[in-house]
Amino acid sequence: MPGHGKRYREARGLAKQGERVALDEALQLVKKTGTAKFDESVDIAVRLGVNPRQADQMIRGALSLPHGIGKDVRVIVFAEGEAARAAEEAGADVVGGDDLIARVNGGWTDFDKAVSVRSLMAKVGRLGRVLGPRGLMPNPKTGTVVGPEDVARVVKEVKGGRVDFRVERAGIVHAPVGKASMSEEALRENVLAFVEHLIKLKPSTAKGQYMRTIGLSTTMGPGIRLDPNEVARLTSAER
Repeated sequence: MPGHGKRYREARGLAKQGERVALDEALQLVKKTGTAKFDESVDIAVRLGVNPRQADQMIRGALSLPHGIGKDVRVIVFAEGEAARAAEEAGADVVGGDDLIARVNGGWTDFDKAVSVRSLMAKVGRLGRVLGPRGLMPNPKTGTVVGPEDVARVVKEVKGGRVDFRVERAGIVHAPVGKASMSEEALRENVLAFVEHLIKLKPSTAKGQYMRTIGLSTTMGPGIRLDPNEVARLTSAER
């Protein structure tokens, strides 16, 4: 394929382009195709039988994966007083009120997730220009807008590798499920937990097959197609 190097072409050959493979074989292939000089992320892409233009079929949520995502997540928290102290004790990287809002408004976005207490959202909401395009805006639907009593719990979950996701216009949900260095068993449990969560979110108005396609890929590697029926059966078998 033009534009790709030898390493990618070799990985693409291993990935059995176009074939649907069982989950365990796919995870073996992911480990083989994650050959970059850094620890590549492993990402899942699920095409759902939903129409995101219908409000009741807009799939979105958050999930703490059993084995995290294998990276250090930088979390900032918009909070003051006791809530700020709780956030700091829970491991938040940066905590603040008006000072932090001003810093972010100035263009600072050196973090992965943002959490806010409800009482500050009137001010934090003005940061949509900065945070919105980067997918960093705190949102109650993903559990990142909370009461002061929940700040510590949410910070620990996010630091531990909680993933936020939402269906895109084409009906596809993308999310990280780990790193190429993680064991096949850990990746397997993460994948099944994510798919099971999506199944639980199936709208009653969705018609036809819900899990249309599932793919796994590393940051620099080709996509590997899974058999969605087999993955769905595995989630049922392990409940």
